[in-house]
Amino acid sequence: MEKRTLGNGLEVSAIGLGCMGLSYAYGNIPEKKDALTLIKAAYEGGVTFFDTAEVYGPFTNESLLGEALEPIRDRVVIATKFGFLNGSSAEPADSRPESIRKALEGSLKRLGTDYVDLFYQHRVDPNVPVEDVAGTVKDLISEGKVKHFGLSEAGAATIRKAHAVQPVTALQSEYSLFWREPEANIIPTLEELGIGFVPFSPLGKGFLTGAINETTKFSNNDFRSKVPRFSEENRKANQELVYLLKKVAVDHDATPAQIALAWLLAQKPWIVPIPGTTKLERLKENNASAMVTLSPEHVKEISTAASNIQIMGDRYPAELQERIDR
Repeated sequence: MEKRTLGNGLEVSAIGLGCMGLSYAYGNIPEKKDALTLIKAAYEGGVTFFDTAEVYGPFTNESLLGEALEPIRDRVVIATKFGFLNGSSAEPADSRPESIRKALEGSLKRLGTDYVDLFYQHRVDPNVPVEDVAGTVKDLISEGKVKHFGLSEAGAATIRKAHAVQPVTALQSEYSLFWREPEANIIPTLEELGIGFVPFSPLGKGFLTGAINETTKFSNNDFRSKVPRFSEENRKANQELVYLLKKVAVDHDATPAQIALAWLLAQKPWIVPIPGTTKLERLKENNASAMVTLSPEHVKEISTAASNIQIMGDRYPAELQERIDR
């Protein structure tokens, strides 16, 4: 798989692996042996960029990833995140300097490593100036425990403040044909400052694969059961976007998911999506999207057509919407 560079020199595979769903959030999780097999298969398929967080589980996802990648630690890039009290997303944000250090020590232990390649603030903490957060991570970088600093779901003003203290290598936020808000202010800011972009949910939490429709049933422990965008009514209305992807996919001998990922890759050379999956066949499909080439004309056609489709429903429940920095 081709490589891309995030920010100030972090080289990663063009497509990474979001590991959250192997332990958390999307209903039934796979057996440990199957999850380990999938992570190893991702590396064998060319993926060198793996994304986790202390809150995934909580804690179990980092341990899983650490075990899987231990034999090849020096050949991969591991990204993890800090920023919630007690390492739980059910708790308030907590990016106090002492909490960042405590979170890192826990992550290093679970990952079985002595450094983290990319350390993200998971959500902006309204009670801690981001300059203090950036300064703490800057110290951790000087100590050799962290290689690169990242932010997640941060607004343009916050990105600028943090970047002035410690260069931000990457922003991780949601971006796909299902959610294009970053195009307005975030992507121009990242381009100006030389910061990479790592879209999570690049397949719209599975919606853009075409495998979800209004008849799909989500289990109670599947996060999507609480997301307004995934109500039965909204899933039915939003199918128009899937129809668009299916139409383009036929012309490129590809799948809707591959077109959705190829569209993202075509936006900027410093965009690296991190689709997640629990299935080996879906992993192979996602990785193969790096070889799908969309001409500038096709990219423009897809973008224009998608702009004419009104996406229904918020992407988060109200209580989680409040955590997004603007």
